Amino acid sequence: MDFRDTPEEAEFRAGLRAFLARELPADWSARRPHVGHHPFEQRRAWSRALFDAGYAGLTWPKEYGGGGKPYSHQAIYLEEIGRSGAPEHVGVIGLGMAGPTIMVHGTAKQKQKHLAGILSGDTIFCQGFSEPGSGSDLASVSTRAELDGDSYVVNGQKVWSSWAHVADYCILLTRSDPAERSHRGLTYFVLDMHTPGVEVRPLRQITGDPEFN
Repeated sequence: MDFRDTPEEAEFRAGLRAFLARELPADWSARRPHVGHHPFEQRRAWSRALFDAGYAGLTWPKEYGGGGKPYSHQAIYLEEIGRSGAPEHVGVIGLGMAGPTIMVHGTAKQKQKHLAGILSGDTIFCQGFSEPGSGSDLASVSTRAELDGDSYVVNGQKVWSSWAHVADYCILLTRSDPAERSHRGLTYFVLDMHTPGVEVRPLRQITGDPEFN
């Protein structure tokens, strides 16, 4: 396999490298891009700059505001972001997980409500998967979702929820049918993080950053 850039890829890389050299604040490359090292709104502004330049959602379909690029362009993007020391887009959970799920399984209303904001960094998603008693084994989640009229009442606890302390929404995995076992009876919600009853408690890492909650 030839890993050298094609002419199109080389042109994309050169354009991205020039953008980063021009737009990345000089002192950012000297520090690791943790949430605590750059104020969140500063990170959000950087994400908006990536979006405005066409570097957010590179592989997303154009119909949803993405670039419609091949995955090789995404790989180049990650290489150059890492090389420059630039912070990642604040919408990493939305770009890589929530957005693609909504594109495939979401309603037209959900697509209209969430996708554009994910790309621009205006809407931040976190993930609500792991629990104190279940980590990688998502089929064993115990957070319950019970139907009450036209709404669901959710009770439970999640942990290691990346970006929850700054998130607007959570992609939340729950058990909605306790009679079913294993991976059956699970429901995936888009949860508004400002819903009454939602409590976020940051877990500070050794770096001092509260990226997990």
